[in-house]
Amino acid sequence: MQRIEHIYINGEFVTPHGQEWFDLHNPSTEEVIGQVRLGDAHDAQRAIAAAQAAFPAWSRTTREERVAALRRMHRAVAARKDALMEAILMEYGAPSVRGHWMATYPADVIAQAIDALESFVFEEKTGAATVIQTPVGVAGLITPWNSNAGFICNKLATALAAGCTAVIKPSEMSAMQTQIVAEALHEADLPPGVFNIVNGRGDVVGEEIARNPGIAKISFTGSSAVGQHLVTTGAATMKRVTLELGGKSPTLVLDDADFTAVMPLVLQAGFMNSGQACIAGTRILVPRSRLAEFEQVAKEAVSHIRSGDPRQADTDIGPMVSKKQWERVQNYIRIGQEEGATLLAGGEGRPEGLHAGWFVKPTLFTRANNQMRIAREEIFGPVLTIIPYEDEADAIAIANDTRYGLSALVLGTDPERCARVARQIDAGRVLVNTLVNEPRAPFGGFKHSGLGREMGRWGMSAYLEPKTLLVSAG
Repeated sequence: MQRIEHIYINGEFVTPHGQEWFDLHNPSTEEVIGQVRLGDAHDAQRAIAAAQAAFPAWSRTTREERVAALRRMHRAVAARKDALMEAILMEYGAPSVRGHWMATYPADVIAQAIDALESFVFEEKTGAATVIQTPVGVAGLITPWNSNAGFICNKLATALAAGCTAVIKPSEMSAMQTQIVAEALHEADLPPGVFNIVNGRGDVVGEEIARNPGIAKISFTGSSAVGQHLVTTGAATMKRVTLELGGKSPTLVLDDADFTAVMPLVLQAGFMNSGQACIAGTRILVPRSRLAEFEQVAKEAVSHIRSGDPRQADTDIGPMVSKKQWERVQNYIRIGQEEGATLLAGGEGRPEGLHAGWFVKPTLFTRANNQMRIAREEIFGPVLTIIPYEDEADAIAIANDTRYGLSALVLGTDPERCARVARQIDAGRVLVNTLVNEPRAPFGGFKHSGLGREMGRWGMSAYLEPKTLLVSAG
């Protein structure tokens, strides 16, 4: 059993002041596989002080110096791909294909931050003024459990590229991934205090980050409720905030679509990351005139989706990350039936033949309406809801009738029509007939799906404040 007993402050692995030990579980077996010692508010304060002390020198580094540091980070993280893959399988349970992506993504996002930094315009003339993009200060980076290593590297690389220093509060449920990343970043030999990592609970370490005046900016990925709390709490010290929050994304299937052809995209969008994805396309909007046809194709396709051991090559859906999350998903499956939606596939309980592990049957409801809880609330599991619509205008109205607006998918045969529909959907990202992402484009949400954007030059700008410089010629 692995015991992780140090946090990372001011360039060193140190023993936390906090005394609490948190159990780490293998979600495929429910067994305790490790423990992590959690930091407390005192540890967070030490980390913030270290980042503050490092900020003046780091903020004055050149572009070339920061690129060199990021390249060292990239090499060190990339070299630990196999170790990350094993940690992801053990403590998160991602299926092998998804796990491979999650193990390579941390290095990929550092490379993307390097690209953004190399082309970023830090100074420009406008009239008689020079506008200088200035690092905002110490950034508090709070990451979730559904892709912890990737979020750490993405947020940190972007903050450092902009000239900020950072305090990271990773998910305590992903401590094995965090430890591997911390060791890689330590090897990259950045100046002490430039980045600091404090394992801890959100209501302890996260709360100190939200309240402490030494933090100038927060970047958070997680639930909308916590995001709202961070905005409210951070307002007292005028923190800049970037939030990437929940979603209830629509997959809008137009009436000219070939259902058999698009079904792989429909199910990949909904079941990605075992359904534990903020961008998952969990509301499937289908023309009522072809509903029965769609149901038949979908039921057949879902019958081939396998939920089970993530180490098996044919597994599509791994376990939920925790017992709490498994129980949450089971509760929503019950709610869907109580609300009157028709259960087309899946249902309560574990998949056949599995007697341990937090596994969920791939579940598909149909004949639902957009006012049902299963259509309005983020379930964060492999549970999809088919909602019929009358015509194109009705489909767009249903797609937009949500408190969220993170992502959307439009499927059809006429590219011009698809693009016209996509432009009318209120979401930070709308994909048309593809699930391929463009990492140089901004990512973030409308409405309760967040504030601000990550990725590319938009992500860099979130860590910078424009300063106007006017110099008299006389």
